[in-house]
Amino acid sequence: MITGGCYVTVKRVTPTLCPIATPSLEHLETRWSQRWLEEGTYAFDRSATRDAVYSIDTPPPTASGSLHVGHVFSYTHTDIIARFQRMRGKAVFYPMGWDDNGLPTERRVENYYGVRCDPQAPYQPQLQPPARVAERRADYAAISRRNFVELCHRLTALDEQAFRSLFMQLGLSVDWGLTYATIDERAQRVSQRALLRNYRRGELYSQQAPCLWDLTFQTAVAQAELEEREVAGAYHDLRFQGIEGEDLCIATTRPELLAACVALVAHPDDPRYQKRFGQYLRSPLFEVEVPLLAHALADPQKGSGLAMVCTFGDLTDVLWWRELQLPTRSIIEPDGRLLAQPPDWLTTPGARQAYEALAGCSLPQARKLILPMLRECGALLGEPRPIRHAVKFFEKGDQPLEIVATRQWYLRNGGRSAELRQQLLGRGQSLEWHPPFMRSRYEHWVGGLNGDWLISRQRVFGVPIPFWYPLDAQGVADYARPILADETSLPVDPTLDTPAGYRPEQRGQPHGFIGERDIMDTWATSSLTPQIAAGWEEDEDLFQRVYPMDLRPQGHDIIRTWLFSTLVRSHFEAAVVPWRHVALSGWILDPDRKKMSKSRGNVVTPQALLEQYGSDGVRYWAALGRPGSDTAFEEQQMKIGRRLALKLFNLSKLVFAVPGDPEGRVDQPLDQAMLQRLGAVTLDAQVALEGYDYSSALMGIEGFFWWFCDDYVELVKRRAYRPEGHSARNALAAALSVLQRLFAPFLPFVCEEVWRCWQPGSVHRAQWPEARATEDFVEPLLQAVSATLAAIRKAKSDARQSMKAAVARVELVERGPLLESLQCARQDLIDAGQVANLVFIEGAVREVRVWLQD
Repeated sequence: MITGGCYVTVKRVTPTLCPIATPSLEHLETRWSQRWLEEGTYAFDRSATRDAVYSIDTPPPTASGSLHVGHVFSYTHTDIIARFQRMRGKAVFYPMGWDDNGLPTERRVENYYGVRCDPQAPYQPQLQPPARVAERRADYAAISRRNFVELCHRLTALDEQAFRSLFMQLGLSVDWGLTYATIDERAQRVSQRALLRNYRRGELYSQQAPCLWDLTFQTAVAQAELEEREVAGAYHDLRFQGIEGEDLCIATTRPELLAACVALVAHPDDPRYQKRFGQYLRSPLFEVEVPLLAHALADPQKGSGLAMVCTFGDLTDVLWWRELQLPTRSIIEPDGRLLAQPPDWLTTPGARQAYEALAGCSLPQARKLILPMLRECGALLGEPRPIRHAVKFFEKGDQPLEIVATRQWYLRNGGRSAELRQQLLGRGQSLEWHPPFMRSRYEHWVGGLNGDWLISRQRVFGVPIPFWYPLDAQGVADYARPILADETSLPVDPTLDTPAGYRPEQRGQPHGFIGERDIMDTWATSSLTPQIAAGWEEDEDLFQRVYPMDLRPQGHDIIRTWLFSTLVRSHFEAAVVPWRHVALSGWILDPDRKKMSKSRGNVVTPQALLEQYGSDGVRYWAALGRPGSDTAFEEQQMKIGRRLALKLFNLSKLVFAVPGDPEGRVDQPLDQAMLQRLGAVTLDAQVALEGYDYSSALMGIEGFFWWFCDDYVELVKRRAYRPEGHSARNALAAALSVLQRLFAPFLPFVCEEVWRCWQPGSVHRAQWPEARATEDFVEPLLQAVSATLAAIRKAKSDARQSMKAAVARVELVERGPLLESLQCARQDLIDAGQVANLVFIEGAVREVRVWLQD
């Protein structure tokens, strides 16, 4: 249809079948959340073929404590994509998991109930925790491992209910029938099955070796769980006695580890020590002869250029120990105290006497005691020099990590294999990263690995490692020949269950067995979320329909942990990437531009925000956060989001007052041009959402919406009330139908409320609007009309007159070809501006002149 140089193609869409109802904002979230559950609005279609499915590996939040606004932020991003794909016709597989095992849960249970786990305590059926929580942790009630695990299950069940309630209030379009927990029996079966296969293929191994040890939680931790924190320290200049030459001075921040010294190192090119490499020196106080060796990691610019190697003070010590094949002289116990007896390598009476003064001390105590001893013997040169330096911590711990030699389980991850590292880098390159630059973070992490993945933990609440060990005639365990659980018996708990071929009474007896007490690192279970959610080897029909998945949404800070570990497990088990796309969310920053986190105590809980601004208002703020970018917490944007939702609500009521047919004839050029612009906006939003750029999509939709309300509606609403205004009425109805669907992924509650007033079914099951490019004539026409309307409003505003004030004359100067098209908007401009005389004048440059009524 061509009219006045404008044309539009009207697509037939879902007919208006239901009567107009009265929309309401009362109890919006509660009402629609329950209705969606009852109607199965978000239920996954199990009959859909893989090409018609869009599957999401949803992040399982740690079910410990309470959700904070950062969860609202990132989970909204995922939900926007899920809703968009559902409207594009996909059967969306959108499960929810609860990450309810691990250290945070244990600490919460300890503090909540006032208990601590004592593996030697007897089991008490129907245990009731203390009525009051003791003030000091040391006074917490000691309970058995089994009782402690039961309390963990009890408390996480309460947390999970609270989490689900808040996520439903937020409007997550999750299929709640697909919920799992990382400690439930299914997750345990999957985790143990995968680990058994890792072992049989040679990807899993155990060894006695130095590992990072957290004193707070009394467990080993992995490289991926480290963070550096700046702490106060001091350099201490110590003199080592030369045996074959002069004495040498070294600077150390760890004088308390002097008894564990095994060597001094210097850079091989350092001219000060060229002739002394291979010579021995005697350590102060402990009189142990140690060699001076060369290694490229020694820094000749730092102090004397000499470094003291202890086993073990830090990760560099471990590297030097391994590469220089140094002896092991460990003095740190797992509880963070020095050995209670002088070690064998201290042979002289003076050395043993010096050590006895430190034996059994904590590391801070030992540091305080050893300094006067060093000063008295003349080995401490000058006073300690205060510094601040970066020290490694477990991300959830509050004491610096130590390195302790223990037996642990490791999963190969490329840290010690160049071939495997390249394969895993290749897996990362095969993914679509959103935003693309995040791939470099993954590659930097993989390229910098220096050891395999330590997956065992010396804790309680987690998935047990499914191994036992045979005992010899003396009752000594043979850790080199573990007894593996049968896959048909999973899940198992080796501390309670008996392996095949043995009797329960043989536990701990000669020629009997013992069970592995360690549990898996929580990431060893979370790394299998695609397999757990998809029913790997438990529901093969479902698995074939959803795996590999389409999307992994997550925070950029856990690329090195969750994302990488999931790729490792999928690479070993299936030789594929577990998903096609990775969408990264950033952090939420507080007013000081610092990351919000529970450990910093600067988090904001979302419940009050959801009640004050409505879920749609909070979701609006979240949706404006650009993919992968850190975003400031900003309540003002939530207010704007609330205003936007209310405006859509009121616009819908206005359009309902002049009922039109969204499929009806639109034959006026201005109406056609508006629909053309809306089609182009739809196309831009569709392209942005297909590229996981939800913030750009929302900004484009919102920009059109405010122009539509402020300009177009004001221009045509008077025409829409007239009998001959069918084109305006139909255009308003058509635009409202599109806008409600465009906003639906972002503002699901208000969109559902106004959609159900005049359309059948849920807007979240409606078809995404048709998208098309703008025709050339559209933008000049609409810009000229808007410019004229803006000039009229400005003139009234400058004169401090009402927007309803009469205008005597308006002259619009415009190029000739456009003037013909503008004739179609003449009456609308006159009506909207209360203009008595509107004159079009041909000219090279647009100009609008306004004369108000005297």
